[in-house]
Amino acid sequence: MRQRSLIAITAALAAGALTLTACGSRDSGDKGNGSADGGTTVVIGVDAPLTGDLSALGLGIKNSVDLAAKTANKKEYVKGVTFKIEAKDDQGQPSSGQQNSVAFVTDKSVLGVVGPLNSSVAESMQKVLDDAKLAQVSPANTGVSLTQGPDWQHKQVRQYKSYFRTATTDAVQGPYAAQYVFNKAKKKKVFVIDDKKTYGAGLAATFTAAFTKLGGKVVGTEHINPDTKDFSAVATKVKNSGADIVYYGGEYPQAGPLSKQIKAAGAKIPLIGGDGIKDDTFIKLGGPAATGDFATSVGAPVETLPSAKQFVDDYKAGGYKEDYAAYGGYSYDSGWAIIEAVKKVVDDNGGKLPSDARAKVTAALQNVSFDGVTGKVSFDQFGDATNKQLTVYTVKGGAWTTVESGTYNGS
Repeated sequence: MRQRSLIAITAALAAGALTLTACGSRDSGDKGNGSADGGTTVVIGVDAPLTGDLSALGLGIKNSVDLAAKTANKKEYVKGVTFKIEAKDDQGQPSSGQQNSVAFVTDKSVLGVVGPLNSSVAESMQKVLDDAKLAQVSPANTGVSLTQGPDWQHKQVRQYKSYFRTATTDAVQGPYAAQYVFNKAKKKKVFVIDDKKTYGAGLAATFTAAFTKLGGKVVGTEHINPDTKDFSAVATKVKNSGADIVYYGGEYPQAGPLSKQIKAAGAKIPLIGGDGIKDDTFIKLGGPAATGDFATSVGAPVETLPSAKQFVDDYKAGGYKEDYAAYGGYSYDSGWAIIEAVKKVVDDNGGKLPSDARAKVTAALQNVSFDGVTGKVSFDQFGDATNKQLTVYTVKGGAWTTVESGTYNGS
């Protein structure tokens, strides 16, 4: 942190010099778009929680995009273009995400942004990036309204042409979980809890709607403050409700202690949540009480996919200190989608980036289609992933184990 003053001075001096060149990057050492030697550096921005409670997921996102950039460079996938990433920490906070968006927009060498993790952070970023025609691809956002509008249940309207995602949405994930809970786990009475944030509340809502439609009964609801660690009051309500399962819309920093305290209160029933709780930290926080809990997550387990073998091997060989975590494959695919779009734009412009590269990259993303780490990668008319696969996991023997993978059948 103390080095930032020196870095800022150096960057300012470099920026002053680079104003003499067209489309120069503000990062010292970059060749810049359209530099004199013909080489071009394209920056892929990464926005994720790199510190704080959610950093286990955020660092996996950053590293996986970094691997995509390095792979493209090694292959010389886009002739004359070198990719690099610029990762910024949002700490899971919308205000930080918005600030990071402004910084990405200001840096003209940034032609795409991967992230964020949190849907609430995405809400603060979308307009800033869209106004600048700067493409954004999230590997983790599942809030439906981000792409289809606040009234998506009745009328779907695309919100921002520059926003895409490789993860499927809560419109699929919530009902998929409800089907598993009601039909497979044979649980008929649920207590629904959420953290009041965009992701958690939205996921809880889609689960609830599908569960009640199937014939299940919601015996209680509660909204928690994600900044607290004491859930004893809600745990008592769960115990007294007669619920045979708890559905939690939120993330693992709260879900782990919540599960532990529910069991401690005497409610020996499982907790199930979405991809936001599917991290090993949930198990650490929940302790032995987490055994038997469930989570749904986007896609199939990366380790089981033939399409992901190269990614897994390359990630290990890359020497990254942190695990690729729940969104590693989707992050790599998000970065590669931007790389594919850049390649299309360069190929269509005689081997060079045009002056309006950002707008053209965004337009090219809409038609990107390739076989990725997580399967077929492409986007529908809203910018949503066409891959709707999901997986149910359970905690067994101190680890997440796969129960089943599939897609929501809509019935």
